[in-house]
Amino acid sequence: MIVKSAKFIKSIVNLLEAPRDGFHEYAFIGRSNVGKSSLINMLTGFSTLAKTSTKPGKTQTINYFMVNEEWYMVDLPGYGWAKVSKKKKEDWNKMVNSYLKQREELSILFVLIDCRLEPQRIDIDFINQAGRQKIPLSIVFTKSDKLSKNHLKSNVNTFSNVLNETWTVLPPVFITSAQDGRGKSEILNYIDSINKNII
Repeated sequence: MIVKSAKFIKSIVNLLEAPRDGFHEYAFIGRSNVGKSSLINMLTGFSTLAKTSTKPGKTQTINYFMVNEEWYMVDLPGYGWAKVSKKKKEDWNKMVNSYLKQREELSILFVLIDCRLEPQRIDIDFINQAGRQKIPLSIVFTKSDKLSKNHLKSNVNTFSNVLNETWTVLPPVFITSAQDGRGKSEILNYIDSINKNII
């Protein structure tokens, strides 16, 4: 797939505000500062489409981006250690959970994982919960340019082995880097194949 156009549509805090045009949606989520916005910018080829920040918790709304006038990328608030109030975190959780459970247009949830880290319980728990809720998902390892090939392979295998304790068949896995574009064609072609099968 070639991305010819990508534009910000709107930010919402309530599903009642979500687009009602029926286009398929591909959502991105992960721990705070895992690189969601950078990945979205890399995939679309528009470096300033999604706002990036080194400060955790930058994304505080559900942000919609229209791609090729055919489908949406959806940037969800991160989970984890963002330095915000307890109430704000609770509000984010309610907003994200309602989206994941109720949004019929959601085709795939991409769960982003920092490949440099050992398996984090918060990531494992989130993926397992999504699996129990039968949310269609894929796993995206970010920042792969920061590791050697062998170290990357070892970390991905370790993470997969932990998931194998609860999963019979693992979700699709993608290795990405917002710096060198690794994984761009694989994810876009994956989305394209789903769109063609669904439409």
